[in-house]
Amino acid sequence: HVQQLEPPRAPHGRGNAATPERSYREQLCNLNGIAQPLASRKLTRKLYKCIKKAAKHRQIRRGVKEVQKFINKGEKGIAVLAGDTLPIDVYCHIPIMCEERSLPYAYVPSKSDLGAAAGSKRPTCVILLKPHEEYEEAYGECLQEVEALPLPL
Repeated sequence: HVQQLEPPRAPHGRGNAATPERSYREQLCNLNGIAQPLASRKLTRKLYKCIKKAAKHRQIRRGVKEVQKFINKGEKGIAVLAGDTLPIDVYCHIPIMCEERSLPYAYVPSKSDLGAAAGSKRPTCVILLKPHEEYEEAYGECLQEVEALPLPL
């Protein structure tokens, strides 16, 4: 008989979808080697909120294949990548594509939280967040902060 252990809860007892079960600091342990530039805790929250709004208006592209296709077609937006995706070979070409087309991109620590923000039960390793007038202000803030992040050398 094996005893089931409960996963650690988020502090302050807020275990809803908006604030993930594992804290930002705990998620940093699972980052892969290419997760640069990494969004701060505050920016990560803003990006998740913006993705939620965008998903409501069907303004996101989800998954490597779809994101890659639309980056190639010249679609504009912010690429949000999950920093805990392994093997990195599945999506390590996306940041290069973004840099070539001067699209802003940032890593967030968790693929499951990224998927949840997009309204999916499945984890996702990359999302292209498209601009839309419904959430213009939130998008503008995210864009400004993501562009301010230093790019890896």
